[in-house]
Amino acid sequence: MTEKLSRRDFLKLAGLGLAGTTVLTGCGPASRYVTREPYTKMPEYNYNGQSTYFATTCRECAAGCGLVVRTMQGRAIKTEGNKYNPVNLGKTCARGQATLQGLYNPDRVQNPVRNSRGESDPTGVKAWTDMDWEAAIGIVEQSLQAPAEVQFLLGLAPDHLFDLVADLCKSIGAPAPIRYGALGTFEARATLGEASRAVFGRPDLLFFDLANAETTISFGANFLETWVSPVAYTRGFSRMRQGAPGKRGHLVQLEPRLSQTAAKADEWHAILPGTEGLVAAALGKLYAEKKIGTVPAAFEVDVQAAGEASGLGLEHLEHLADLLVKAEHPLVIPGGAALAHENGLETAKAILALNALLDNLGKPGGVFHTAASPLGEEYRRPASAKEMSELVTRMNEGKIKTLFVHGVNPLFELPKALGFEAALIKVSTVISFATFLDETAMAADFIFPDHHGLESWGYQRVATGTGQSTLSGAQPVIAPFYNTKSTIDVLLAAAKRLSSNVETLPFNDEVEFIQSKVAGVVETEGGFYRAADLPSFWALFQQFGGWWKNESGLGAPEKGTQIWDKLNLTQAKTEGEFHLLVYPSPVMAEAGANKPWLQEIPDPMTTVMWNSWVEINPHTAEFLGLQNDDLVRIISPFGAVEVSVYKYPAIRPDVVAIPFGQGHTAYGRYAENRGVNPADLFGTKTNGAGDLAFAGTKVRIEKTGKKRELSRLESKLGVYAEGLEEH
Repeated sequence: MTEKLSRRDFLKLAGLGLAGTTVLTGCGPASRYVTREPYTKMPEYNYNGQSTYFATTCRECAAGCGLVVRTMQGRAIKTEGNKYNPVNLGKTCARGQATLQGLYNPDRVQNPVRNSRGESDPTGVKAWTDMDWEAAIGIVEQSLQAPAEVQFLLGLAPDHLFDLVADLCKSIGAPAPIRYGALGTFEARATLGEASRAVFGRPDLLFFDLANAETTISFGANFLETWVSPVAYTRGFSRMRQGAPGKRGHLVQLEPRLSQTAAKADEWHAILPGTEGLVAAALGKLYAEKKIGTVPAAFEVDVQAAGEASGLGLEHLEHLADLLVKAEHPLVIPGGAALAHENGLETAKAILALNALLDNLGKPGGVFHTAASPLGEEYRRPASAKEMSELVTRMNEGKIKTLFVHGVNPLFELPKALGFEAALIKVSTVISFATFLDETAMAADFIFPDHHGLESWGYQRVATGTGQSTLSGAQPVIAPFYNTKSTIDVLLAAAKRLSSNVETLPFNDEVEFIQSKVAGVVETEGGFYRAADLPSFWALFQQFGGWWKNESGLGAPEKGTQIWDKLNLTQAKTEGEFHLLVYPSPVMAEAGANKPWLQEIPDPMTTVMWNSWVEINPHTAEFLGLQNDDLVRIISPFGAVEVSVYKYPAIRPDVVAIPFGQGHTAYGRYAENRGVNPADLFGTKTNGAGDLAFAGTKVRIEKTGKKRELSRLESKLGVYAEGLEEH
């Protein structure tokens, strides 16, 4: 408690004792001045057997799902979805449930530390030296004295940190911050935004109204696993199936491997990677011929040739076109891997143009521009691989003297071929704000650890997943366990010491900055709640875990002349024996490997746990003389990994697949030296939007003569009859 106000007295004054009518107890304008004591100090406002609930935002990805965290005696003990938040409406994914294992992870960075890169103690362990926060702030201040030589590299969350850093960089004359995340690459966000600009005149992540669609053709959009906003789109899929009485939506999944989304679809067609644009154009031509009579130039393709190239054949193309013709609310969705070829931008244009041809723009079950942010800004996509390559060039040229890193692990998430690791050596000072000792933090000079997400204030804009304009709010649910500090508080303290005296950041702490941002929302009409002033609004913002409008703010894209323009649609050209399909692990994605709960969850399609594997069609495996658990070397022109074989019947014979999420060389005891990182196989080629053309990688397979048995839930005896002859 504070000297002036105890937590118990505050709750009485705030009138929040009626927990049955609120999401949250313990919030309000004065809550940030209340000391939240750790469990060992037994705070006086907690009682045995009674829980306190806090609404906040999940930080495991950038979707902005709301959480309600149950705490007892100063400890967070359970997370559930916030039923009021329009993104997830009370639901969570596995990563949201496992976020507590990040909070309690034994490998968290507990103090600010310094390190001389390359040095280690006699045992080979990094020689970290503890610092105090006063000295840490001094280091940041010194670095900011040369703003032209400073670069901030941030992850996709949280948004309030990006906003503060953007303001800081503008104030001191530093380059604008860069945002990057591996999931943004796997979703091809830059490509989708650029295609939206070309076809609809506005760069946008777009909202695909799956819930109200009657027939949906998905070009590899794996929305039941990791695509864009999986909890929101899973809800949409559920409503598509059973939302309308007497109707059941029909889903067709086009991708070379059976994903969880394909397994739930009515039809799965294993098309050849790189032919998605041709298929979209062929469907457009057939649809136009059947329903309109005039074929726009964008769809002038040889349908027979497109069917042969993709492996679908003319008969299946005709069938899919008939589904679209008969549907009252047809929809087609572009997935990330479909756009991750050198022809990816043209593919995205073809798929969006097909939606325009289907006349579903701004209509139920169609395509929409996403709702504007409550804060008024446009959607700001993450950096593309091309932009990250430009960053590497600047690092190599010595133009960056200090690199600040927060919320992203580029040494793990970027392909080795991009050269980030070698370029990092040429940066004089690397400062990481990592919560865990990941690969990039291990290569830094200083680590000034931020609080864990459940110990933090903040907000996240919702870019897609709901039609309502939404700002998800975050607040600490417990006191920080360790000697960590808010990154914003560190930057504000350092900025105040600058000789330039940054006047555009007149904030005493992180909360004041956040309040300054949400102040403009207080008088906004049509919100989930209204407040007379900022203190009252701030109390409700924490109580409900954010603010959102009641009505949809989706916009109808304008159908321009683009569908009448000829597209440069060709089959993606690749060289090699097998197409490599890398997909984010549906349970771990890019940053979940340090949580044992997630490691222990069986992969939904293979049931493998605690490792990496390569999925090979059984006929291909037989041709190569491979069995389950054989250790093979997967070789691309850019690298090689050794991984165990998993014979997977539901994959094209000319495709092999590896999940992304394992293969860490750091990041704690649960993640280190477990599995492989398939990004090591990627090259540096990009598509027309600058996104990495990772799906265009081809590989060859070499035997090692070794075996490494995979841990999996399923029985090989029951699935493959292996060992049956012995029984």
